[in-house]
Amino acid sequence: MNWLTFALMTVVSWGLYGIFLHTGQTYMADKQNALYKSFLFVGLAYFLTAVLAPLGMLAMRKATWSFPTQGMGWSLLAGIVGAIGAFCVLLAFGNGGRPGVVMAIVFAGAPIVNAVVALLLDPPENGWGSIKPQFFLGIVLAAVGGCLVTFYKPPPPKHAPAPSAQTAPAASSPAKAN
Repeated sequence: MNWLTFALMTVVSWGLYGIFLHTGQTYMADKQNALYKSFLFVGLAYFLTAVLAPLGMLAMRKATWSFPTQGMGWSLLAGIVGAIGAFCVLLAFGNGGRPGVVMAIVFAGAPIVNAVVALLLDPPENGWGSIKPQFFLGIVLAAVGGCLVTFYKPPPPKHAPAPSAQTAPAASSPAKAN
């Protein structure tokens, strides 16, 4: 069941992703460019965790440095669509979306897209008619669940606005001794 542990760790990580990303964007204190600045640090984090860490692991495992073209292509495409998704989450936040709503839509919709595309790429052996009704019910429940969370999420408490560069207090200089 190691796979389940890692899947649940992903659920926690991605569940926190939108909240942390929105908070980071808010604290960039640059309404015009905050989402781009936030995305820059998302990219830096990806570099640290998705480039340096695997390089270290491959080196430690004395892996071959042979990369088949198809494996590289599909992996690069996966990274591109993942980065586009992360950027679109920021664009949603930048255009008034709240983390609880945006992420509910994303996380309810993504499994539906995954299931449909997986079926289109690898249709059932006995045809589409062999798909059990529970599968379609799951698709409907995912969509309904996303809608319910979106429409009925309790509003957050009112917070003071994030500090901005213009409103941040100036650092006071120490008094000079006579």
